[in-house]
Formats: sequence, C-alpha cells, structure tokens
Amino acid sequence: MTAATDDTSFLGHPRGVVYLAFTECWERFSYYGMTSLLTLYMVQQLFLPGHAEHVLGLAALRHVFSWHGTLSDVAFASLIYGWYGGLVYFTPILGGWIADRWLGAKVTVIIGALLMCAGHLAMAFDTSFLLALLLLILGSGCLKGNISAQVGELYPAEAESRRTQGYTIFSAGINVGAILGPLACGVLAAAYGWHAGFGAAAALMLLALVIYLAGQRHLAGRSPRADRVALPPMTPAERKRMWLLILVAAMTLFPNVAYPMIWSIGVLWVDQHVSLWTSLGDVPPSWFNSIDPFASVVAVPPLVALWAWQAKRGREPSDVVKMAIGSLLAGVSAFVLAVGALLTGPDGKTAVGWALVGFFGMGVAFLYYWPVLLALISQAAPKQVTATMMGGVYLSFFLGSVIMGWVGSFYDTMSPAAFWALDGSIGLVGGLLMLAIARPLARALEPVSDGDAGAR
Repeated sequence: MTAATDDTSFLGHPRGVVYLAFTECWERFSYYGMTSLLTLYMVQQLFLPGHAEHVLGLAALRHVFSWHGTLSDVAFASLIYGWYGGLVYFTPILGGWIADRWLGAKVTVIIGALLMCAGHLAMAFDTSFLLALLLLILGSGCLKGNISAQVGELYPAEAESRRTQGYTIFSAGINVGAILGPLACGVLAAAYGWHAGFGAAAALMLLALVIYLAGQRHLAGRSPRADRVALPPMTPAERKRMWLLILVAAMTLFPNVAYPMIWSIGVLWVDQHVSLWTSLGDVPPSWFNSIDPFASVVAVPPLVALWAWQAKRGREPSDVVKMAIGSLLAGVSAFVLAVGALLTGPDGKTAVGWALVGFFGMGVAFLYYWPVLLALISQAAPKQVTATMMGGVYLSFFLGSVIMGWVGSFYDTMSPAAFWALDGSIGLVGGLLMLAIARPLARALEPVSDGDAGAR
C-alpha cells in the first residue's frame, strides 16, 4: 500500500510527513546526542592511559592517521570525528541503491534503524568504540536517504513550492530531536558518566523505529522490481538533469565544511575559551550543539511564510539562490566566532553571546541550503534514480566532513580567531560561486510534471 499524493490532512500536507519527521526526530536525537559528546569523550577520557589501550583497533587507526607525523589528541579526535561524520553521509548512496534495486525503502529503513540501535548500545563500552562507529555508519546509510526520498514521494511532481515547504517542516521535526539530544545526553553524561549519555541515545533510536513502524500505511514506498519494469530508461534530457543536479549538490561542499565545524572543534573551543559560568554553575559545552538546530526550528515559520509570500508574487528565489544564501550565512556565522575570539574579557575568555550568535546563525544557514537541496533532488531527479540520488547528495556531507576533520586538525596550531576566519572564508567562497551559476541552473532545472518528464 502506498500513500496518496493528494493527502492534505496535516496543515495542507500529507500525514506521512508527521511520521517521517518524528522518526527522524528521534534518530537525530540519538545522533546529535552522541556526537555532542564524541570529541570531548575522546579527548578527555578515551585517549587517556587506562582507556586507550583497551579500545580494539585504536592504536592501529592512530598509526594510519599519523603517516605524516605525530598527532596530538585533539588532531586525532578531529580526524576520527571527520571520517565518522563523513562516512555517515557516504553510505546513504549505498542504502539508496539497495532500496532502488532490491529491498525497497521501507525494509531498508527498518534494517538501518536496527543497526543504529546496536551501534548506540556498543558505545556504552570503551572496548567496542570503533565497532559502535561502524554499526552507526552502516545503519545511517540504510536509513537517511530513504527516509528523505519518502518525503518527496508524498507530493505530486508539479507541487514544487509545497514540497519545499514539506521538506522544511520535515527538517524542523528533525531539529527538535537535534535540540533535545545534546541537552539530555549532556546532562546524563555530566551526572552519571559518558556512557549514560550514550545509553540515552540508544533508547531514543529504538523509539524512532517504533514510530516508523506505526506509520507504515501513510508512507510511500515503491516496489523496486515493479519500478524496474514500469519505468523506461533515462532519456538524454533526463541524464542531463541528473548531472546538473550532481553539480548543484557538489556546490554544497563549501557550507558542509564550514557548518559542521561547530559540532566538533566548536564544542572544544567553547569548552576551552568561552565563559560558561552561570549562577547555577558552568553550562556543559555539549549543550551548544543544541543551538543550531534550535535556530532551524524557530526560523521555519517565518521562512515558510516568506517563501509562500514570495511565490504568490512570482518573486521567490530559485532553489540554487537559496542554497547560496545558506553558504554565505555559514561563512558570516564563522566570522562572528572569529570576532568573539578576538574580543576576550579580563579573564581571557570570550563572552558567551558571540558563541550563541555564531551557532544560531549556522542553524539558519543550514535551513536555507540543505532541505532546499533535498526538495530540488526529489522534484527534479529522474524517477529511475530518485532514491539513489537522494542518498548520493549526502556525498557532499561525506567530503565536507572529511575535509572538516582535516581542517580541524590544525586547530591547536592556530589562534582561535585565525581558525574561525579560515572556516568562514570557506563558506563565503561557496556562496559566491553558487550565486555565479544560479541563473542558468535554475532555468535548466525548471519543474516538470510526470507526463512531461520524459519529453524534456
């Protein structure tokens, strides 16, 4: 059974959006809750004597990463975080391929959720740290792209603006989990130890699976065998559209380096250089990873209203221009952190307001470029490769995260202000490049209905 594309029962959107948003809400709780602790955990406990020697494979991995010289613990943690975050976003192309050709989206998502539950449980032990990361990588590959593709399948092909709004609402639901994860896991880690925080991530990943199973009758999910028979080979015009979409996705590499830096090095910088004292005691630095998703949530209503108002008047920016704005915002937000690093107080610490503004700006930037890209791929990709391309766009996050980890490895060799200025420059360059190619790309990727898709 597949969901009808004319369902408007949830605020003008299909009910399936609610189930998919809440599934990803708790999956993101588990992911961001764990990753908000990850770099601090590695630097402050896992790499210390008495712990590091018990982690299976850690010494060998450090040897591999040290091929060009000795690594500090911060540099090693940044590289692990970068490769872990990158591979989390690389494997969705494999998950999309499996769903398109073998299992279908629904079964593949369920397998991914089970693997992620096992991975979060394995994080409760130092010994299985690298195994836990592997399970989480494989599980995310099965889940992420296929969940996103199912959102797009709930809308008719010609409903471009409504689909973009749907993905924006979907992203808002995701960010609720991204807000709560670092807060809850950070409190538990501070009160009961690192592994208590990781255990909470496991419990909420299991809840995500339960919600997904409960909403099956409202979700789309094509049979891969039926699609191979029903859909013709791609036409030359469809292949051209596919390659243009790959170019658009590649351009998001720049903000995908600048923005995720706050999740790893940003937390370390906050811990080391930002004044966290309050009358109730110091705030856990991991809590700052809740700020950017919070920004993405509170910015949704005005942003959706703005785009709807612009669409009625024929003045809505193209999706590529929106993504350019997002990259520019990421660059500006990193420069806010650079300015804050220069303007320290008498205690040598940066006032917390600079960190709050910079992290908040990153959240708004993400909302401007990532859900918009997913909506564009869902609408414009040839139907034969929709799920594969939806997974494939995460290659931008893969490369961005790996590069982010490499750039982050220089953090303890630079001043904080110089480091954040470098990060901001990456975002600004990406935004300017996207603006330069936005107009011809927007014309080439104009929406088409299902009946016209093969004729273009």
